[in-house]
Amino acid sequence: MQKLVLFDVDGTLLNTLGAGRAAMVTSMRSVYGETGPVDDYDFHGKTDPAIVRGLLRAAGCTDGRIESGFEQLWRLYYLELEKELAARDGRVFVYAGVRELLEWVSRDQRFVAGLVTGNMEPGAWQKLRACGLEGRFRFGAFGSDSERREDLPPLAADRAAEILGRPFRLEDAVVVGDTPADIHCARANSARVLAVATGRHTLNDLAGHGPDALVADLADTDLIVRFLGDG
Repeated sequence: MQKLVLFDVDGTLLNTLGAGRAAMVTSMRSVYGETGPVDDYDFHGKTDPAIVRGLLRAAGCTDGRIESGFEQLWRLYYLELEKELAARDGRVFVYAGVRELLEWVSRDQRFVAGLVTGNMEPGAWQKLRACGLEGRFRFGAFGSDSERREDLPPLAADRAAEILGRPFRLEDAVVVGDTPADIHCARANSARVLAVATGRHTLNDLAGHGPDALVADLADTDLIVRFLGDG
């Protein structure tokens, strides 16, 4: 049976130099008139809706007010994100080894690559396109599907099954991510996890959460493919 390899986006595959954060701040100010404690808030590992909810709750907003603005917020966010990505004028980038690993996985019949990311789905595709990774993924699960990251791997598996016409077991899947939240998400679904220290968290930070494997980056394709094929 083929194994799912489920990649996070920001901090794992690519770096947009803060485009998503900037777009969210602008959009929140426009829709809600405030952002909450954005300068002190940790965005990493959270879904986009959970980030907005956490910030606005801290500013005293009720869930009702927050949710009433979501439709307008996300519509504006996608427009602002496109502007922010364009303003970086090609400086957004993928991390070392990402292109080579995705190419290998696409050719290796043992694996199927997908996404598990806290990004809203349109935002995820925008970021991938800006970094030249469009077409690498046919399915995924996103922050627009659920605010709870641990809900996402089963959705990704269901979508893979629908597209490819065969079932996938999460026990055979590997989540690849750069935050403790990615590790916990995998554990909640009995999946293995490869943690990569290309985001904000150091190797020591990630090691304390017990990933199955831990690397500084994705540059050693042979090593990573051997890990993906184990288990």
